[in-house]
Amino acid sequence: MDETHGSSDGQNTTERKRKDEPKTNLIIFGPPGAGKGTYASKLAERFSIPAIATGDIFRAEVKTGSVLGENVADYLRSGRLVPDEIVNEVLKNWLNKPESGRGFILDGYPRTVEQAKALDEMTRIDAIINLAVPDEVVVERLSNRRICRSCGAIYNIKYSPKPKVDSKCDKCGEKLYQREDDKPEVIRERLRVYEKQTEPLIVYYKKRKAKFVTIENIQVDAPIDIVLQRILDGLKKAELR
Repeated sequence: MDETHGSSDGQNTTERKRKDEPKTNLIIFGPPGAGKGTYASKLAERFSIPAIATGDIFRAEVKTGSVLGENVADYLRSGRLVPDEIVNEVLKNWLNKPESGRGFILDGYPRTVEQAKALDEMTRIDAIINLAVPDEVVVERLSNRRICRSCGAIYNIKYSPKPKVDSKCDKCGEKLYQREDDKPEVIRERLRVYEKQTEPLIVYYKKRKAKFVTIENIQVDAPIDIVLQRILDGLKKAELR
């Protein structure tokens, strides 16, 4: 599909989603450290559709002060897992918002086959983007991540973005630290949980003959723009772009 056309100010609008483009609903899967949030936001910007992360919509629902928001807040405060029926209701509310009218990218949902079945009742899914990152690459990337205790800025001591001064934040000068869940043994357990959780979802969607755009063997120092282009090429091949 040719996305290039003129605008009133003469600017090229290749990067903007045309009003007559069909709605496109996407899911992005990937292990911890794969960059799901980064690629979801890049795709959302390119196609002018929202990237919907469950954590973000939970917090937004809580801020509304609704009964549903209060229910979500109770689970978040206690550290308990939010039940599928509540997650599904929060998502359904968001899918009914005008900003989701041209499509969306789901990041962090569905997490279970039951959630996937509920999603099928809400809307159709056009394609699933699956970021396949080798386990050792994830361990390498996350175990070198450091975070500022003061402002929350994120760095990587071996890869971009590196701090200009070792163990200090570029923005505020405070000391950087390593999160407990970024230690190698914890990362490997997170990967084990992810694989166990995601495998049934992959099987479910393959049985439903969903279109998959799988980006294989992403390396630790892979430039974002190159991986993004691989995703775009995959979507085009799947006849979605």
